[in-house]
This record gives sequence, C-alpha cells and structure tokens, in this order.
Amino acid sequence: MLIELKNITKDFHTDEVVTKVLHGLSFTIEAGEFVSIMGPSGSGKSTLMHILGMLDRPSTGHYLFNDRDVSKLEDDELAALRNKKIGFVFQSFNLLPRTTVLDNVKLPLLYSNRHDIDYNDQARDVLKSVDLSHRLDYYSNQISGGEKQRVAIARALVNNPDIIFADEPTGNLDSKSGTQVMAILQRLNEAGKTIILVTHETYTSEHAQRIITIRDGHIEKDYQVTQRRLAKDGDLLK
Repeated sequence: MLIELKNITKDFHTDEVVTKVLHGLSFTIEAGEFVSIMGPSGSGKSTLMHILGMLDRPSTGHYLFNDRDVSKLEDDELAALRNKKIGFVFQSFNLLPRTTVLDNVKLPLLYSNRHDIDYNDQARDVLKSVDLSHRLDYYSNQISGGEKQRVAIARALVNNPDIIFADEPTGNLDSKSGTQVMAILQRLNEAGKTIILVTHETYTSEHAQRIITIRDGHIEKDYQVTQRRLAKDGDLLK
C-alpha cells in the first residue's frame, strides 16, 4: 500500500475562528494508480493534496506512506522524504524567471545532495521524455504555456519520485496543450508512476483510472472510471 489515510481532519485557526475543512477522510491508494481528486472550489481538494504531498499536516488522524506514519515525522524528515519520493506539478508552473529550462529542471537535484548522477545529463534526459530537448537553453519566459507545464513535469520527474501530484495542471492551458500534458501524465502512469491529479473539471478527471469526489470536506464518491479518456486523441477507453 503506497498511501493510507485514517480519519484525517484539517482545521484552520484565524484569531478565535476555527474553520473545519476536512472531516474524517479515510481511503487508500495503491502504487501505480492514476487517481483524480475532484471537487468544486472550496471543497477541500487542494488542502487534501497538500497533506498527501507532505506540504501540510493533518489536524488529527494518521497518514501512512509506504506503511510509515508520516504524521509523526519532524519537518526536516518530511522535507527529505518529500524531495526523494514526490514530484509536484502546479497550475501556475512555478518556474524561476530569467532562468533556463535546463536550470529550472535541475533545481530539485541541487537540494537532493545526490552524487550518483550527473545533474545536467539527468535534466536533459527528463526534458527529452517530455519532448523539450530543443528548448534546453531557452529562458522560462521565452516558451509557451504548454511548454512551461512540460518543463514543470520534467522538474517533477528529475529525482525519479514514486508519485506525481498534479494540481490543476491544465488550468492555464489551451485545449491542445492541456491534452499534451494529460498524454504525458498517462504515459508516466503506464510506465509505473503513481499519479494523483487534482481538478475541478469532470472531463480532465476522466483521464484517470479512479475518481475521488470531495464536497464540503467529505468524500462524496470514490469509484473506478469505466470509460477512461485517452489524451492522445480524446477518445474514450471502454
């Protein structure tokens, strides 16, 4: 079991006001799954992703990652585990401005203290996997939105993580670029990566194998996709 949540809650405190966002969520995710977490704005899906991605802690409950209760880890232990095991792709790309595509992708390696690989070679390899070998020396402000998101995916892959979190990865893209990004995520999943996609769009969520629907901090539905969309041509896989 890669991920197991047990009665996870999350509260936010502002002065004397307590806002309850997540209410006792429990589910599991197996290694190699492609799961969409879907819900409207304010449903708690992004909060849930931040907990799953070890960017935030639950208020109560237990989060097991590879059978290890990460809820009890210190901040530096969480950071090390996150950098080694998890890659993130965000709607806003979060690329460094006035920095080359190659250097943006190398960034996680600089924090990894790895000495078993050549950073430039590793970054070139993952950029090749997202069809961006021709953009290595371009600055991030010189490429299109779709290319920026593919750079972000390459950066998420550069440490060879077990799991990729994609938070609204097509939200700032046109339909063609969005389809390219979803095709890459599906291809990564087919190669064995676990993908967790956060989206408010039904169409986008149907590219996954399984959909968990969140509403008002509760799990409304959790089901397998019977007619999965194939990003390469928009068809349904029946």
